[in-house]
Amino acid sequence: MIRFSTAGESHGQGILAVLEGIPAGLNINTEDIDVDLARRQKGYGRGQRMKIETDHVTIVSGVRHARSLGSPITLYIGNRDWDNWKSVMSPISVDLDGKYLLKPRPGHADLAGLTKYGVSDFRDILERASARETAARVAAGAVCRELLKEFGINIYSYVEQIGTVTAKVSSIPKEKLQHEAEMSFVRCPDKIASKKMIQIIRKAMAKGDTLGGKVKIIVENAPIGLGSHTQWDMKLDGRIAQSLISIQAVKAVEFGLGTKFAGILGSDAHDEIFYSQKKSFYRKTNNAGGTEGGITNGENIEITCTMKPIPSLVKPLRSVNLSSKAIEKAEAVRSDACAVPACGVVAEAAVAVEIAKAMKEKFGGDCMEDMKRNFYSYLDRIQKI
Repeated sequence: MIRFSTAGESHGQGILAVLEGIPAGLNINTEDIDVDLARRQKGYGRGQRMKIETDHVTIVSGVRHARSLGSPITLYIGNRDWDNWKSVMSPISVDLDGKYLLKPRPGHADLAGLTKYGVSDFRDILERASARETAARVAAGAVCRELLKEFGINIYSYVEQIGTVTAKVSSIPKEKLQHEAEMSFVRCPDKIASKKMIQIIRKAMAKGDTLGGKVKIIVENAPIGLGSHTQWDMKLDGRIAQSLISIQAVKAVEFGLGTKFAGILGSDAHDEIFYSQKKSFYRKTNNAGGTEGGITNGENIEITCTMKPIPSLVKPLRSVNLSSKAIEKAEAVRSDACAVPACGVVAEAAVAVEIAKAMKEKFGGDCMEDMKRNFYSYLDRIQKI
């Protein structure tokens, strides 16, 4: 089984991910992981932190001579900003001279976390709740992407909406969406919408405000039959949704038409099934977004994530001082004006992990050779249906 966990704080020494279940014999290079880490840091509207950090992964275990060993893979990403926070984030007791964060930010984990864990300074909460943690997810996802590439599976994303600006992608050839998104400062394939998105981000920055939006994630060439209808927690779309909704600031996840299903008839909603000797079974539409009954149906998996505006504001909202109980402005904490482009990269990683997990569950194999043999044997069988 493929699984991972992360550790580390936003301004601590670094962020780690421990990834288990990757078969032996997979080629893994730090350069490939660093590419995705760099993509996560880009995007118009990112904050000052991105000017400090240049993320680089160090593989601590589980890889020898650029090939996986089958044992747990430990990935470490150091925080350059640690040098400025050694006292505040010291693991040994240090006198902070009463410098505690006492005015929780609306929309953040500050107050709920402080209450739950019985702490008196919500820095204990925000350091772990911070989106800096997603660097570890991207690193783990990058390894899983390398696994999926061995089976021809490609995952990409693009920004569909920021604030009130929505991209028009229907006129853009599908084979160009990925390239055009990567060429955009906001990872939007619609060049006209990209310019408008930059403009509204600039306006929000000038006001000390933030913006949210939507990202679309596409999985190409996932085989039919991943996931299962037999138990609620085995449904692949449910597992993907849980992984995506856990990304900081993501508040909604949709597959295919998503909420648009509510306003159409069943005869218009469902994807009719066709057959040809060349394609086998296929659909001419993909309203379901690539899954039926929690199982991949052979079409592209299409997911939309909605990200709320980041709750850390330069001009903060009203809150309550935890000590005096007086109404005051919340703490002003350094943040991005818009992190929607970065959210897409994190979402790709989250989906990559879940698809890789489903592939390993279905095809097994302690080494890549065994997993590939099982995969191609399965493809041969379903071609005869």
